[in-house]
Amino acid sequence: MRGHQPGDTGANGNLPLELDGFVGRRAELAALARALDSSRLVTVTGPGGIGKSRLAARVTGGGCAPPDGTWRVELAAVRDPEFVDHAVVEALGLTDHTTRSPRETLLAHLAGRRLLLVLDGFEHLVDACADLVVELLGRVPGVSVLAVGRRPLAVSGEQLLALGPLAEDEAVELFRERAGRRGLPVADGARVRELCRRLDGIPLAVELAAGRLGALSPDQLLERLDDRFRLLAGGGRDALPRHRTLRTAIGWSHELCTPEERLLWSRLSVFAGRFDLESAEYVCSGSGLRSDDVLDVLSALLAQSVVAREETATGVRYRMLDTVRAYGAEWLEATGDAVRLRRRHRDWYVGLATWCELDWFSPRQNEVAARIEAELPNLRCALEHCLTEPDGMELARHLAGSLWFCWVGCGRLSEGRHWLERSLEPDPHGEPEAHGEPDPHGQPEPGSGGEHARLKALWVLGYVAILQGDTVPALAALQRCREEAGRASDPTAVAYAEHRTGCLALVSDDMPRAETLLRSALARYEEIGELNSNVLMGQVELAMARAFLGDLPDAVRLCEEVSRVCADHGERWARSYALYVLAYAAWSEGDPARARALLTDCLSCAHAFHDLLGSVLSIELLALVTAAQGDPAEAAVLQGAAAALWPSVGLPLFGSAYYNAPHELCEAMARQRLGDGRYEECVRQGRALGREAAVARALGRARPHAGPPAPRGPVQPAHQVLGTHEPAASPTRKGGETAG
Repeated sequence: MRGHQPGDTGANGNLPLELDGFVGRRAELAALARALDSSRLVTVTGPGGIGKSRLAARVTGGGCAPPDGTWRVELAAVRDPEFVDHAVVEALGLTDHTTRSPRETLLAHLAGRRLLLVLDGFEHLVDACADLVVELLGRVPGVSVLAVGRRPLAVSGEQLLALGPLAEDEAVELFRERAGRRGLPVADGARVRELCRRLDGIPLAVELAAGRLGALSPDQLLERLDDRFRLLAGGGRDALPRHRTLRTAIGWSHELCTPEERLLWSRLSVFAGRFDLESAEYVCSGSGLRSDDVLDVLSALLAQSVVAREETATGVRYRMLDTVRAYGAEWLEATGDAVRLRRRHRDWYVGLATWCELDWFSPRQNEVAARIEAELPNLRCALEHCLTEPDGMELARHLAGSLWFCWVGCGRLSEGRHWLERSLEPDPHGEPEAHGEPDPHGQPEPGSGGEHARLKALWVLGYVAILQGDTVPALAALQRCREEAGRASDPTAVAYAEHRTGCLALVSDDMPRAETLLRSALARYEEIGELNSNVLMGQVELAMARAFLGDLPDAVRLCEEVSRVCADHGERWARSYALYVLAYAAWSEGDPARARALLTDCLSCAHAFHDLLGSVLSIELLALVTAAQGDPAEAAVLQGAAAALWPSVGLPLFGSAYYNAPHELCEAMARQRLGDGRYEECVRQGRALGREAAVARALGRARPHAGPPAPRGPVQPAHQVLGTHEPAASPTRKGGETAG
């Protein structure tokens, strides 16, 4: 699910479809451009393989995007209608820590913006997409929608563009261009034209035929295609001719494959979206296909255009067009091997999540975040499979719990809560857990095989709910986890439940209780030998509690220790919050240059992990540092930028007297030096910045203007100002661990 800004050409991965070698469609391109100029909802329809997605990508990638860009949402890999809104939010790069629904987040973000939203591959999600489009068009006047699918949305005001086959000259041009890519020049002869006519000018069919030129001449292709057409001429009379032709062409290409190629084709259909070689080797091997042979067979499918190869941020990945994948899925069902393959797919991604959780606490944290991002469609497929299998609830809890770092560290709180809550529901199949029948609350008895996974899912759910500011469900989940962990004598679960309850106390302004619980949890972690990002965040949270209780030196000591451990292990996410506390201390001690350096590092890391809370906290403190360094106008701009981000985090500045004090100090300094009118103008300028622009603006101030030193004397440092207030909330509001 990708987006691109005005002027993007796809070099940054925002246009995943190949546009080089785009052939023909001049009339259709012009017609689609006219339709987009005259209507806010245009739907391009046609059968699979007709070239709808490429046409849409071509017309929207021409540099004439609306002011706020063109954003493409790939929906082919989305199976659950509930995830349509999530997919759009993800494509727009939005992050929201609140309990707002994705639809509410989307509407709030789009208000006042002018952009084009491309919904690609929606035909299996028509009702959900139609509902979303109706609300968007009705409530956001600046948004237009280009829908791409095999059927209309059937929404009022929809302008349809039915895409037909290529003209004969264009089909021949496409065939020759694709042949030329393989170093096999083909003349524009009668047999080539006859072949393209027999393929009805369907681009996918033409490309599949061109993929066979390494083994067959155009004459041989035509002869074999004639045989295939005659073989299937009597079936599917209710289908449109070009639907039958495409299916015939795909079936013909399938028939020309070796048995191993057909086998791999069908097995690859279990993947949702893109996959890599290692996953294909594990999932698709066995029962007639050795793991060592997968690469060779996959290479053959690549040569025949059945599979496409893509360079991505996580390395080489592969994909099949949805039409080709669906054909393979039918064959997989026919072989009777679908259940086994889906379980192998599930097992691979459960293993991947388990490995990534362990590797999160390592120098490979960035790579883990990128890998999980790339694998989300397949992880969702695995979660859904676990939840629908009679014996899958335990694995669902394990998988949803293991992905805590994705939900928390990579900005997916809402999605994480969805999967965690579903996994903790009573088994819908009524199947017994490992120990026997579940109780009415779905709780296993002590000693059951799934108990550890359940306890982990509970504390992760409590964690996510805290970060969303939803304290009542958080408390309920953590209390259940603590009670059940105590009965089961599970010291790890007890430590995590106590730790998260300490976070809840921090959020609830009970600093003494927060300190007591966090110290106890840290002692438990040390006793059981637990050391990871969660443990280090517990130490940062304790430092926050100590700072609020007035002991800033102790807070600095704790965070310096965290920084040393993080440096030893290559951990960056927890380190960023330690840097935030250290930056706060540096500013309080009158060293704004050091504070800026620490905050720049903190903000860079937080933004890289999509940590919206860490980003906005850094920007807020950078505003104060900027004002202290003599640039009140830029400080006001940064305050405006932060103000625009807070609605996606929660209550601005957490409703905290502690955090309002430095914010108000910054505002007072800026107003005094600028005057009210100029200050408000700068704040409005900052509010107009998007998240990317706001972060770039904050990070771009590596060399601040010369100005008066940090405020001393009459203007008290923030920690003294804060000391005049009753404790209110933690520096991270939602436990200090939110990242997203």
